[in-house]
Amino acid sequence: MKINNNSFWAGVLFVCVIGCTSAPDRIGDLDLKKWRSDRGGCEEIRKNQLADFKKIESQLLNKHIDEVGQLLGRPDIHQLGGRDQKFYVYFFEKGTHCNDITKKSEGPKVILRFNAIGYLAEVTHQTKPL
Repeated sequence: MKINNNSFWAGVLFVCVIGCTSAPDRIGDLDLKKWRSDRGGCEEIRKNQLADFKKIESQLLNKHIDEVGQLLGRPDIHQLGGRDQKFYVYFFEKGTHCNDITKKSEGPKVILRFNAIGYLAEVTHQTKPL
């Protein structure tokens, strides 16, 4: 099978450009750089971004898990659910989880539920321990 050399390299270039782009610094008023720097909400930077996060929630829905992970950074807690669902948990405030992530924390958090094919299906906020 003969492959058109120009088409092949154009495809490789396209994949590299798309795959190698860095995450944006903002979505709306949400400063993603600050968000990603506040692991577990322990520096309480995310606490001041709660209103901005709520404004952009609808923009996150139906995004793939990889894209959400790139935007928001590694989740504070990653859980697997039934039927191949995945959950990403991000804390907004300092809590018992800052000293020991295995401890249950009543800190305010957002839980992102991804469906079996990896797309964000639901965003919920809660304070009760997981």
